[in-house]
Amino acid sequence: LPMELQRKSRTVRPAGPLDGGYGWFIVLSTFLVFGLTFGVIKSFGVFFVEIHHYFATTATTSSWITSISVATVHFGAPVGSALSAYFGHRPVVMVGGLLSSIGMVAGSYAQDLLQLYITVGFLTGFGYALTWTPTVTMLGWYFEKRRPVANALASTGECILTFILTPSFQFMVDQYSWRGAMLILGALQLNLCLCGALLRPLNRLVPPKESSNNRSDSKKSDALKVKIIRYVDYTLIANARFMVYSMFGVFAALGFFAPSLFLVPYARSQGVEEYQAAALMSISAVLDLLGRVLFGWVANLRLVKTVHQLIVTVILLGIVLLLGPLATTFTQLALFSAGYGLVFGATVAIHITVLAEVVGVERLGSALGFFMLIRSSGGLLGPPLAGEMFKRNLVTSDYPKHISNSLEVFCELLDENK
Repeated sequence: LPMELQRKSRTVRPAGPLDGGYGWFIVLSTFLVFGLTFGVIKSFGVFFVEIHHYFATTATTSSWITSISVATVHFGAPVGSALSAYFGHRPVVMVGGLLSSIGMVAGSYAQDLLQLYITVGFLTGFGYALTWTPTVTMLGWYFEKRRPVANALASTGECILTFILTPSFQFMVDQYSWRGAMLILGALQLNLCLCGALLRPLNRLVPPKESSNNRSDSKKSDALKVKIIRYVDYTLIANARFMVYSMFGVFAALGFFAPSLFLVPYARSQGVEEYQAAALMSISAVLDLLGRVLFGWVANLRLVKTVHQLIVTVILLGIVLLLGPLATTFTQLALFSAGYGLVFGATVAIHITVLAEVVGVERLGSALGFFMLIRSSGGLLGPPLAGEMFKRNLVTSDYPKHISNSLEVFCELLDENK
């Protein structure tokens, strides 16, 4: 595109008070959205064991529920971004919350896994996409200097609600079965509509209209491109920095949800009592919270480049995950959960801030949509691949014998029926 067209497309940006005031209500809304979307997904491992037993299926087959949901969130992100640019963020988020609730309630009446794939996987996942992307975009608009700490505080909703929801889900499953617990969860998801109601739109500058004497075919074509870019900035795919960062997202998403999904059943296979196993997720969530707040604050100090901080936390996260198979007792698993939560939180706290720095806040909405779309392949394949690895017991002979034995017990636990 010519420079003049790019200049016009970039004038679509918020104008108004930043870094405070009503912005803190946007932080609150985003906090709840993180918790009621990705926090619920991370806590779904409690349902995973029950659904696996109820339908007498394999670990890989059951994990597709979460996998489809995660992939739909990613695939639907550009749609959420475009719809919010056209209709406004508030109505799109409220519709997303309604779809999320309907999908979860319908899933509580599912008679087979296919119905769970459609309801909890696709419908609820699409509702999450319509909810998450517009809310995070508006948070980026309301903050500039304090954007790292605002993103970090908002993202803590994921770990705080994971801490609360995981044992709560276990209690509800014990009391009302997985169907009753999912019905209650569906009612809880309606709070996403309230999150949408909190989104007060900022004044926005729009591209200037073409004068009546610029009427050639080329000018009309340029005007059409500007209009399209206003809702879906497809020029991002030609941005080398953005595409490289999106590749980071793909590899991150491959392992993003697998530990949360398999940690509870793995702990159960080691003889850990069910409430202790559920507590591992709560331990991870507490340290996740600490990591987000601490490293979000560090990023806000601007002592080092945010992208350099992200590189360090990602390396540490990989090291912790490599040490994971060595944990077999509750104490060891608790230490692993704490380490994983801390560095995971440190990573999540700043990755959206880095994205805003890569593309600029004016293009953050479209960038989030395309980033999630590109990252979707990792989110889709991650949980099933992890389940298949456990099922096939893909552990090399270099590992200690007790690790191979523990994985065999884990596979037997996943494949047995009630």
